[in-house]
Amino acid sequence: MIFTETELKGAFIIDMTPIQDERGFFGRTFCDKEFEAAGLETNFAQANASRSRDQFTLRGMHYQTNGHEEIKVIRCVRGKIQDVIIDLRPDSPTYCQHIKVELSEDNKRMLYVPRGFAHGFLSLVPDCEVAYMVSAAYSPQNERAVRWDDPLFNIQWEAQPVVLSEKDAKHVDHVK
Repeated sequence: MIFTETELKGAFIIDMTPIQDERGFFGRTFCDKEFEAAGLETNFAQANASRSRDQFTLRGMHYQTNGHEEIKVIRCVRGKIQDVIIDLRPDSPTYCQHIKVELSEDNKRMLYVPRGFAHGFLSLVPDCEVAYMVSAAYSPQNERAVRWDDPLFNIQWEAQPVVLSEKDAKHVDHVK
């Protein structure tokens, strides 16, 4: 695996280094020794998956608080997504900044999201499946979110969402 830190401190793009042969490929999506050598979390409490049937389905921008903050490692195993993370750490030099990363079954790229970040994604094709590891168990009472189109962050999404949960549509603007 190749770990490349993004412009948001602590967030990494992880490129799988697949071994290819006539059968297809083999590659690691997680190795505790390699993550540890890169200074990343190696203890994950959950592995989750989501499927978005329709193109331009938006999920996010979610995060957790009060000791339930999560580290996530996200990978698109089917289709293609625009993944977005926002640094919500008040003491960070990149506070309120975001990055966008395309994750797809073809590029086999992963995104390591540190604690204190909001996360969401937009499916760019129909039938996207996303798998992700999370460092903390989900805590509904500590779940928070910011609206996907909050003007403070000015995220330029690949397209206007066509499918958005009622819950995600009602999030409030983040107050800096």
